[in-house]
Order: sequence, then C-alpha cells, then structure tokens
Amino acid sequence: MKYLVPTLFVLLGNVVSAADRPNILWLTCEDNNVNWVGCYGNPHAETPNIDKLATEGFQYMHCYANAPVCAPSRSTWITGVHALSMGTHPMRSRYAIPHETIKYYPDLLKDAGYFVGNAKKTDYNIGGRNDRDAWDTTTVDWNKLKQQQPFFMVINNTKSHESKAFGDVDNTTHSPDDVRLAKYHPDIPDIRKNYAHYHDQMKKMDADIGQALADLEKSGMAENTIVVHNSDHGGVIARSKRFLFNSGTHCPLIIRIPEKFSHLRPAEPGTKIDSIVSFIDMTKTWLNICGAETPDYLQGVVFLGPDAEPRDYHVSFRSRMDERCDNVRAIRDQRFLYIRNYMPYAPWGQHLNYLWTMRATQAWEEHHRAGKTDAVTGRFFGTKPMEELYDTSVDPDNVNNLIDEPGYANEVIRLSKTLNQWQIDHFDSALLPESEVVRRAEESGKTIYEFVRDPSQYDVRALLRASSRALEKNPANLNAFYKDLNSKDAGARYWAIVGCFNLQESTPLDMDRIQKVLSDQSHHVRIMAAWILYRAGDKESAQACWNDLLENSSYASLKIFNIIDWIGDGVEPYTAAMKACEYSHGGYVARMQQYMGVAKAEKKKRTKTTKK
Repeated sequence: MKYLVPTLFVLLGNVVSAADRPNILWLTCEDNNVNWVGCYGNPHAETPNIDKLATEGFQYMHCYANAPVCAPSRSTWITGVHALSMGTHPMRSRYAIPHETIKYYPDLLKDAGYFVGNAKKTDYNIGGRNDRDAWDTTTVDWNKLKQQQPFFMVINNTKSHESKAFGDVDNTTHSPDDVRLAKYHPDIPDIRKNYAHYHDQMKKMDADIGQALADLEKSGMAENTIVVHNSDHGGVIARSKRFLFNSGTHCPLIIRIPEKFSHLRPAEPGTKIDSIVSFIDMTKTWLNICGAETPDYLQGVVFLGPDAEPRDYHVSFRSRMDERCDNVRAIRDQRFLYIRNYMPYAPWGQHLNYLWTMRATQAWEEHHRAGKTDAVTGRFFGTKPMEELYDTSVDPDNVNNLIDEPGYANEVIRLSKTLNQWQIDHFDSALLPESEVVRRAEESGKTIYEFVRDPSQYDVRALLRASSRALEKNPANLNAFYKDLNSKDAGARYWAIVGCFNLQESTPLDMDRIQKVLSDQSHHVRIMAAWILYRAGDKESAQACWNDLLENSSYASLKIFNIIDWIGDGVEPYTAAMKACEYSHGGYVARMQQYMGVAKAEKKKRTKTTKK
C-alpha cells in the first residue's frame, strides 16, 4: 500500500494530472490565540487581511493546539503523531524517534508527486534527522512553484512571535486604551501597553499574510491553491503560551478552498465552522486531500473533504518548559475544559527566564508582590489544584474552576475517564519524570517511542493507575503507597512517594519509612522523599540528599533546582553543590544556576607564554 498512490498517478497518466490535485499554501504564524484576531470577535484587533480571508473561506471556531508551545506543537505537525506519544514533548529536547517507522508528512507528499517547501521555520524537536532534509526548498520562489505544481508550501511568519512582545512598550501605534484585557490580568498601565505593543506586531504579521495572498494571486495559481492560515499555538502575554487554558491552545484556523475543489468545502464560503479541529488532525488531512498515503501510525482524523470524520474531544499536554519542570494534561469538548495537574506543587507562575523578559510579566509579578492582586489576578503565582474544570462557553478566560461543584461531577467523570483511555491508547510517555524515562529508554537501547510501547519496561496502564491513586489524596491509599515503596518497579515507587507527599498535609506519615527511601535507586524517588522530610522539619536529611545528588551531577538535577526554588528558603545550604553540578539537561541546569545566582565563573582565557 505504501507506494499505491504515486504508482496510480504514473499508470493513469493524464487521467490524474497535476491540475486535478490542489496546491496547498500553508500560512503559519506564531504565538497568538483567537483573541488577537479581529474576525474572532476582538474589536480592537487590526487584522484586515486575515479577516478578509475568513469571508472568502471557512473560519474554524474550535481549533486547538496539542501543545501550547512551538517545538512540541511542530513535532506533532511534522509526524502526525502526538509529541507526548513519541517522547518529544519536553521543550527543546530533540530526543530521537524511529525514523524508519515514522516519516515526516513532506516525505509522504513527495512520494505522491508533490513539490514541498518550507520557508523556513522547522523546530521539530526531534533528534536523528536534520529538520530541513524533508523539504525540496526553504525559500519562496513563485515562478519555481508555478513550474512545480502540485506544490505544498509552508510560509511561516515570525512577526507575531513572543519575542516581538518584548522590548519598549511605551511607544505603540495601537492605543493602550483600546485593548481587551483577559480577566486574569490586572488592569495596570504596563500590561495595557504590552497588549498594545503586541497588537502592533499582529498588524505587521497580518500585512505579511496579505502580501503572500497578493503574491499568490499575481502568480495566477490562486484558482488551483487551497490557502490555510493558523497560528502554531496560543499566546502571548503571560498565562497563555505554555499553558493549557484557552489562551494557550485556542488557535485561529481559516481555510480558503477555490471553486475548482469545492467538493472539499465543509460549507458555503464565509461560514463559521463549529466542529472541533485538533492540530494532530492537520497532517492526516493534508495528506488525504492531496491523495498521499495516510499510514496507520497517524493519530489524527481527517477533518476536511468527503472523508471527514467527527471529533468529540481534543487532548493537549504540557511538560517541561525550558528550565521549568511541570506535567499537565487537558481534555476538552466544545464546552468543557478538564485539566489534570500531575505536579500541583509546581506554581503556574514559576519564573521562566524567557517569559520574564516581557514587561507585562515583570509588571504583573511586581503588582502581585505589592499585595495588589485579588483571587483571580493573583492565582497565577500560587500552586495548582489536582484537577480543574472550566465551562468555556461562559468562561473563556478559564478563571472559575468548577471542579468541586456537585452539579458538574458527571462532566468531570466523563472527561477524566476519556482522558485516561486516551493516555493508554496513545502511550503517554510522561507518566514518569522526563529524565527517568530518558535514562531507562537509553538503557534499553530503544527510542522513547519504542520504549513506552514495551509493557515489560513501561506499563502504561499500571503507571496510569498508580498516578491516579497518587492524585486522589485519599488516606485509605497510604498502606498501598507503603507497599509500593518496596516495588521492583521504579515507576510504582515514584508514584507511591508522590502519593505520600500529597497526603502529608492531611495525614500523619511514617517518617522512618520515608527516611529509608533516601537510598532508592531512582533519584526522582529520593528527591521527593527528601522533600517530605524537609516539610516535616528534617531539613538536614533533605539537604544532604539533594546536595549529594547535585554534587554527583544526578540525572534528576534540574528537578532538584526547581524544588529548591519552589520552597523559597534560599540557596545558601546548596551553593557549593549547585556550582559543582555538571548535569546539563540540554543547558537548562545552567539556566537555573544563573537564575539562582550560583553560576560558575567563566574561565579566563589563558595567554600563551614562551619559556625563555
């Protein structure tokens, strides 16, 4: 079946010509959710070209990114496999996948006779292959495209990237008075100015979209070309990008289909489409409408054309974001958003070097530290609940958590069960800490994708049961946790110690048992046991454990840095060990060393001298 489609094109000759297959121009942009685009209802947004495209095409009202940040999101796009299912979900990780098993979608399009181009962002977060290898070109040459039809061309615009929201916010073209603040943001001048500053950038991005559309029209290929526009995830002011709320995942998606390919249209042009589209669906859909192979490993559904399938739920995930550890899942339908926090002790608003470059983030934290935030605007800087539920139909900013409301209990059960099954079906690779999975996969000689599909090494069902029990905060589980602390499986021991940690504030623990865990083979089990002891007043044992691991460059070093920062009691007891730590974790340990003021001094370059 692999080569059936291209073979058919050869055999049929002129019957299936290039003209019978659409070109696709995919105009991607970065870091903006629907609230920054005029046609999605913000009267202050200045996006006339995108708005016009929506009147000519189809505006999808429920399109969501699977990851709220670029690299994992693009990892999902290029393969048609969830980053969480491959182990490519942690930001800037570039773990390998079995490339002999998983092709990139441009490979499959080329097999079907397409010329493929990408100008020019890749950022696929995948090791073992150069990101650019799958593409025929990384520049836009309209004359060349005209000669190479059918083509699939990606043009990625960077003018709406988060970095464009940095810098001076005092001299904006857009007025700070004409912004629609999210409910979770305090109404203070610098936040308003940063909104205005980003509106300016969105206007510049929109102008580029307009230029690309004009270039397409001028080339004479518009009647043969399907145009797609969307962002790569949500954003961009703090508590949007990187987070699984609407603000981080609800993306604009507009598709214009020329009359020649009207059989692919979901409705009449200008229609707003209410069906759910998940980013994972895009790969399979593009392949399907181009007549290319759609391998069985693809995890999305086709959402466009005669083979379109309905989607009831969308799943998204958050794990490590640069130097900051976290682990979150979310599932939603058109109305409800359910979020499960596997690390509720990690604050939403933990300091992230890159995010804190933005003036709005700095101003928000200053406002909070001054005691001026309220329950809604200050929540970002606190720890998380185990679970969250939002009715997005009336609460698009996701500020009213309904998880404890009895009237919504059935919704929680429904969404939680569906998420559990999704995690099993898709081999959730983050049911253990990142570096634990990496270490064990390397020891097995497998990629993470292969490792998590081997139940003898990574039992997804067992890990899901253990993690669910750990999050219950049910004292009746304590004896089961104690039993699992002696399990041969490090995953069972990890979730047992996490379960004890989650119960500590409400249930007396046997500290002698916890003390013994400090010698566990798994460093992640040790550090959570140490944290329990620290909270119980035995700071000496905890500090000795963390310092020993740091001095010996433990594979769990990044988590230790994070925990010490979350505790907030200062770094003095750990300074020497932190400086001695040489575990890199992709360079993010060094970021934490710098942030926490324990970075090693740069070695001075020695001047060569000649002996006399």
